[in-house]
Amino acid sequence: MAVQLDSEESRRRWDGFAQTWSDRTGELGDPMREAVLTPAMLRVIGDVAGKRVLDAGCGEGYLSRLLAKRGASVVAFDYAASMIRIARERTDSGLDITYSEGNAERLDWIADDEFDLIVSNFVLVDLADYVSAIREAFRVLRTDGRFVLSVPHPCFLTPDCGWERDADGRKLHWNVDRYSEEGPRETKLIRSNDSVLIQFHRRLSTYTNTLLRTGFTLEQLVEGKPTEEAIAKNPDWKNDLRMTDVLVFDCRKR
Repeated sequence: MAVQLDSEESRRRWDGFAQTWSDRTGELGDPMREAVLTPAMLRVIGDVAGKRVLDAGCGEGYLSRLLAKRGASVVAFDYAASMIRIARERTDSGLDITYSEGNAERLDWIADDEFDLIVSNFVLVDLADYVSAIREAFRVLRTDGRFVLSVPHPCFLTPDCGWERDADGRKLHWNVDRYSEEGPRETKLIRSNDSVLIQFHRRLSTYTNTLLRTGFTLEQLVEGKPTEEAIAKNPDWKNDLRMTDVLVFDCRKR
């Protein structure tokens, strides 16, 4: 019997993969997040002092901790129980963070108009019902509040993508293909590990139009690129200036 590639199966696999993934995660996230995603997210998010923030799909909690250290009061949840356990273990008791299990597709445990800011960091790609997740974010956000979400860049991280190399292994160019084939696919996030996760590929227009139809105003799009510090530490990151792994939406509820 074929396994159904849905949100529940995605959650189950992340639950089993949580420790392996978290072992790669430092203060600024895993290597890609540290080099590309986290700087982009923090730049877009800006000042959070005194703000009530929802981290929708917090994983092991690194972004929640960064925001709490910057003065935010954070409510954080993840659908993988193992991730929440690790997040609690890694979080100092002095930080203003409340962790719980939850799925961004259904936030019936949160009242309307609760938060000044919602962050969702590479989460919608793990969910089948991304429309409900976006609608729920709109509902629990206060008027004039912001929704900052990131996804793997759909124009570059397509179902069939990767570096074209010459006979000596040098990177020639980045291939993309099957961009319009939306839906779930199985993928490995760590080549050296056998764990196969599920990601839901969607076109750029699919995300953008859903946000607009829900009622959000799109303030800006930010395409992440490796920082100079990351390139100085590992020159291979310079190749990521030839494409990008990261797309950040900065939205507001008017």
